[in-house]
Amino acid sequence: MPEFDRRQFLGLLASAAASAALPWQDAPAADLKLGPEESFSWESLMEKARGLAMQPYQPSLQPDRDILGKIDWEAHGRISFKPEEALFAGGPGQYPIEFFHPGRFFQFSVRMYRLERATDPAHPYSPMREILYDRNLFDMPQDSPATRLGQQTHFAGFKMQESRLKGSRLDWRQNDWAAFLGASYFRAIGDEYQYGLSARGIAVNVVEQGMQEEFPAFTHFYFEPAENHADTMIVYALLDGPSLTGAYRFALTRRTGVIMDVEANLFLRRDIARFGIAPATSMYWFSGKDKPFQQDWRPEVHDSDGLFLWTGSGEHIWRPLVNPQGIGVSAFSDDHPRGFGLMQRERRYGEYLDAVHYERRPSLWIEPIGDWGKGAVQLVELHTEEEIYDNIVAMWVPEKKAEAGSSHRYRYRLYWQADAPIDMPLARCVATHIGRGGEPAERPKGSHKFVVEFKGDLLAGLPQGARPEAVVTASGGRVSNVGTEPDPEGTKGLWRALFDLAEPASDEAVEIRLFLRHQNETLTETWLYQFHKA
Repeated sequence: MPEFDRRQFLGLLASAAASAALPWQDAPAADLKLGPEESFSWESLMEKARGLAMQPYQPSLQPDRDILGKIDWEAHGRISFKPEEALFAGGPGQYPIEFFHPGRFFQFSVRMYRLERATDPAHPYSPMREILYDRNLFDMPQDSPATRLGQQTHFAGFKMQESRLKGSRLDWRQNDWAAFLGASYFRAIGDEYQYGLSARGIAVNVVEQGMQEEFPAFTHFYFEPAENHADTMIVYALLDGPSLTGAYRFALTRRTGVIMDVEANLFLRRDIARFGIAPATSMYWFSGKDKPFQQDWRPEVHDSDGLFLWTGSGEHIWRPLVNPQGIGVSAFSDDHPRGFGLMQRERRYGEYLDAVHYERRPSLWIEPIGDWGKGAVQLVELHTEEEIYDNIVAMWVPEKKAEAGSSHRYRYRLYWQADAPIDMPLARCVATHIGRGGEPAERPKGSHKFVVEFKGDLLAGLPQGARPEAVVTASGGRVSNVGTEPDPEGTKGLWRALFDLAEPASDEAVEIRLFLRHQNETLTETWLYQFHKA
């Protein structure tokens, strides 16, 4: 994964939570410079991607790299798109689109196109015209390095602004709800009006031994006009990279959170060892269960705290994230997965005490559409000592080999909101605590105590005096002192599972599995944990 200052990067994306609600104002239609008319269709875009895959990879032409190198975080932050020049600022549709300027960290040339409605409904093609880069579309200081870029420059990405229609709570000039910027990365705000983790169009050879990870990029975007009160925008994209090409269709819907329907048609130039479908990328530094002494003044720092899985067999699994000393890769084999995602379950300000409000960061739930067959959800965890780097990836990796010349079609739905949009009767894991094992009078070396908290209606509905059973298994070491207890403060439906783990003699990671049951009835989701010796 690329290393850049993600805290500053998120600062580039205007968060609605940071802006007060401002009065609505009308806006004239943008005076964008457009190229000559061409023809477009979804089918022709797929054929274009297929044809590119049969040719050697040719990177997009870049503006002057020396000048782009001078547009650092500070210089880039002083460049802003003029809202009055936004695509669809005066309609059609309710969501104007603004564009990002290129810079040191966003050097890909990305071409933007405005689609027109086809005059003949029976004709498969729509007219399109390229939106041409013009430095006058941006406010920038007179001494900005960007003033020295030539007119061959293109944009770096785009963002979808809030509704321009009367009655909207937020001023669209100040607030956006989705952004595509950097290779194939894109983000959306959740129901807490914050950006956080990101998605990618594809992941290629993430931490694959002996291979360099690739970062294919969206090189072209095509924007379809919408009806004025429609809450969905259609965006098409062309992806290109050394190992593959792709044609994408995004249906972006703004509701309480954001929902995206994605169709990806992928065409491989060469074999891919780790073919990551619907990847989600996030940051996990530490939480209460693994914070080193005096590492940081805040109790927790993370955009996501766990991987949530709903398997094809119907099992619900919660896997807390860890910050390993090196690289960790976990694979959860499945057939026809029902969903997976990186979640932020801890939602109280006091758990972070940070003005950037990690408690408001969205979760990202990925719901497969159609038959995804056999494969595995793979979780990649990299060591980090700062919050400025994304170090977590979750993705679907098909069992079938990704070979040169093959094509693949995947459809899925992304939910950017606080929680997964599924009805789950089982109690959920709400906290994981780890400390020294044993009792105060005796603390055996290499023994660790786990306290895992579950909360839900099934636990609240236990008969008076009933105690759930903790079912614990581990791939190594020795489990002992297994038990359960209700929340000491009497919170209804909250129970703790407790056990000790004596670490094994070897340095191999220990996979631990836990759930609660009563009279053979499963009461909770399955908690998984990967334990590493210190």
